[in-house]
Amino acid sequence: MSASFRTELLGWKPSKKNKLGWKWVPNSADVDNPTSLRLAAHVLEQLGDPDPNTAELTPEVPPANPGGLLEVQVLANLSNELPVLDPCRKWDFARGKSIVGYAQYQHLAGVDAAIADDPNLRVTLGTDYLIKPDVLVGLYGTSTMTPHPWLHAAIACKWTIRSDRVQNIRHENGNMIRHRRGRLPHLVTVTAEPLPTRLAAIARGTGEVDATYHITYDELANAVAAHSSSEQKAAWEEVTKQGRLLDYRSLARSLVEW
Repeated sequence: MSASFRTELLGWKPSKKNKLGWKWVPNSADVDNPTSLRLAAHVLEQLGDPDPNTAELTPEVPPANPGGLLEVQVLANLSNELPVLDPCRKWDFARGKSIVGYAQYQHLAGVDAAIADDPNLRVTLGTDYLIKPDVLVGLYGTSTMTPHPWLHAAIACKWTIRSDRVQNIRHENGNMIRHRRGRLPHLVTVTAEPLPTRLAAIARGTGEVDATYHITYDELANAVAAHSSSEQKAAWEEVTKQGRLLDYRSLARSLVEW
């Protein structure tokens, strides 16, 4: 199944100021970047949402908080798809839950309890390990030494990509890599970011992110081919050819086969 929820999240919103002087702008675009605006606009047109700046129509305004709704929709989508694709597994789904509730990280609850009453230890050790991913996929029935589910995937949902968001994802995933006891969960990002160079900022790296999944992969590929510079085309080719940027439609199947 495709990311059917994308049409519920993506759309045109009114804008008082942007680089192209448009009255309406795509809600996934950076209004200070003309290429971002053009690419996101072409994506919307392919989704059947024509440009209101050239057509005499008033579009339906998209949700004011698409980032939070992206988490909700990804959780709902995976919780519907995965039990159908693999009914033999006992799946567990959560949003914004601490990783200490999962088998690989349950020991961190003991660490937190041990330093709870010692300010010096808390300052020295920090609490960066108390991570709450946007969407978590767990599995019951695995051979662990605790009753906790196994963390199968930790999904960071970022509507768009900015430098601070990239660093947050890398930091949290790096801690999950270091503090685990057992096999890693699938560490991935889901996004609607339209600019290939910004996608490359999260898709490149040394292993903190397994892959980035895009909710309008095919439409953005067409937009990049038609409306982007050589720099953006090169960035798109790099991250897609190396398997660092993938179609969201492949995420559920990947979790079943992995």
